[in-house]
Amino acid sequence: MRLLLDTHIVLWVMQGASQLSPQARRLIDGADQVYVSSVSIWEASIKAGLGKLKVDTDLLDRRLRETAMLQLPMTWDHAAALRGLPRLHGDPFDRMLVAQAISEPMQLLTHDATLARYTPLVTVV
Repeated sequence: MRLLLDTHIVLWVMQGASQLSPQARRLIDGADQVYVSSVSIWEASIKAGLGKLKVDTDLLDRRLRETAMLQLPMTWDHAAALRGLPRLHGDPFDRMLVAQAISEPMQLLTHDATLARYTPLVTVV
């Protein structure tokens, strides 16, 4: 299984946070490939810059590069898939991650139950 991590899941993994459920850990550990989108780095950087998120984005970037996680860049195809999504969720970053999951296709692992309304490719943990 190819797994795309939502931004908050990425942060929880990197921080060893207790919010990361045993189910999420099993799915991540059992995945053939685990991806982190450039969208997540973009989101963390913007929200940290606005003071909405406490994260050292330089450290996050360095630590991610030390893992076996793979980078998923935002492509034209992903952007085109975004145009077709209904406005079920207001966060543009989450909508971009859904579009990537649909385009690839791959499972999007998230804690946001609203995203599951888009596609069965979303796994809520």
